[in-house]
Amino acid sequence: MPPRKDLDAAASVSAFYGAELRWKREAAGMTLQELTEGCFYSVAYLSQIELGERRMPLDLARHADQVLHTDGFFERRCEDARKARRGGHAEYFADVVEQEKRARTIEEWAPSLIPGLLQTGPYARAVVRATHPLEQPEDVTAKVEARLARASVFDDPRTPELWVVLHEYLLRHPIADREVMAEQFAHIADLARRGRILVQVLPLNAGAHPFMVGTVKLMTFADAPPVAYTEALHSGQLVDDPTLVQQYRKSYDLLRAAALSPRASLSTIEEAAGGHRDAPQQ
Repeated sequence: MPPRKDLDAAASVSAFYGAELRWKREAAGMTLQELTEGCFYSVAYLSQIELGERRMPLDLARHADQVLHTDGFFERRCEDARKARRGGHAEYFADVVEQEKRARTIEEWAPSLIPGLLQTGPYARAVVRATHPLEQPEDVTAKVEARLARASVFDDPRTPELWVVLHEYLLRHPIADREVMAEQFAHIADLARRGRILVQVLPLNAGAHPFMVGTVKLMTFADAPPVAYTEALHSGQLVDDPTLVQQYRKSYDLLRAAALSPRASLSTIEEAAGGHRDAPQQ
């Protein structure tokens, strides 16, 4: 039996409530399986909450209060944890940010935007400005800084292993000034040259492929099952059902097989960086 993983309750608001949930559950003499009875959440999901790795949804907080007889404690504090985890990110993305920090591997398909983990400051600002044109400057700055802070996962030279497939459309259709685009592509090429990431480009003439609709981020962990994340314009879904995750995995592998080799892709990205850098000023 693996050793019990104790949680530092002082690490964050979510860690505090995760530790409190575990304490209340064990004090009631209940197993994780018993606590999930009567709700729609899995044992794995509840375990991640107790470890401070996922936020507690409001309906689950109400269920825990009812089963553990905690007089509304978790429901009242659920909003505190949500605000603490959100930061400059959309609420539906908060769990993904936390899981990126623990991931052993991250694989992502980017058909229309450079993945957030690889974005430079000017590029991220252009994206946020386009998405939230009426946002106050301080709010734009908060969103940009939160996005850039995710790149701290690269502080470790080994994990997570990041493998990204970019659509060639991204290289040929700039969304910002040529200097911004040149810097963005040079940044990706530098990470690839240093062996920190693997990147492939799906060419415009690739034809039909498995991800003609939608995006995907696949994450694996040393101590938890893999997950997939898909996103639309104003919503996102974290998928942990093993069958669905495997289907996303198969589709991603087929997509990767249709892309250019990493070596050819790097040359294509560097060519795009040079093209934007040398383009005449409009």
